[in-house]
Amino acid sequence: MNSLYDISCFAAGVAGNIFALALFFSPVPTFKRVVKAKSTERFDGLPYLLSLLNCCICLWYGLPWVSDGGRTLVATVNGTGALFQLAYISLFVFYADSRTTRLRILGLLMLEVLVFALTAHASIAFFDQPARQLFVGCVSMASLISMFASPLAVMGLVIRTECVEFMPFYLSLSTFLMSASFAMYGLLLRDFFIYLPNVIGVILGAMQLLLYAYYSRKWKAGESSAPLLA
Repeated sequence: MNSLYDISCFAAGVAGNIFALALFFSPVPTFKRVVKAKSTERFDGLPYLLSLLNCCICLWYGLPWVSDGGRTLVATVNGTGALFQLAYISLFVFYADSRTTRLRILGLLMLEVLVFALTAHASIAFFDQPARQLFVGCVSMASLISMFASPLAVMGLVIRTECVEFMPFYLSLSTFLMSASFAMYGLLLRDFFIYLPNVIGVILGAMQLLLYAYYSRKWKAGESSAPLLA
């Protein structure tokens, strides 16, 4: 790295990796509860399966035989994310309350492996550069946008209930900062498939933070105004 441009690209990518770690660690309290109770209770394993598929596809996009010159810091963050999601899925399967739930999660995991394998094989077998990067980039972009859009339901719940309990501040902040870092990384690399979904992530992350700032005051005010004795 012998130029300001190279240093800026590297710094933006490393920042994105660091902020992404906060997102990857966010389910830890949930799984501490699962391990303590030795039960998955009413938790759903589907979000971790979807996150795993997203990480695998984005990891594939970051590899040098897919993207021109490779996107090393995209590969590292998604490789790390895939390991985290595999750990969470393994715990979910181990502590699943019923054999039916366990088989359902394992079945969906096998389906994910098949989908990823077909995507990877198709990109190598049927496409040369630059069409290969275009194909995998479109798939990874669609996957990322769907992941960033998933908190919309929680945002709707916050608006309906005027309660921020189900939208943790640090999770929203990490999403915003990670998206901002990778949006800058994509812009510096002039990579449409990186910066577009992350710009959307920045917008949605900012919306979550604004909602938190607005409704947290109302929620705390409502709590403080409640009578101390019934």
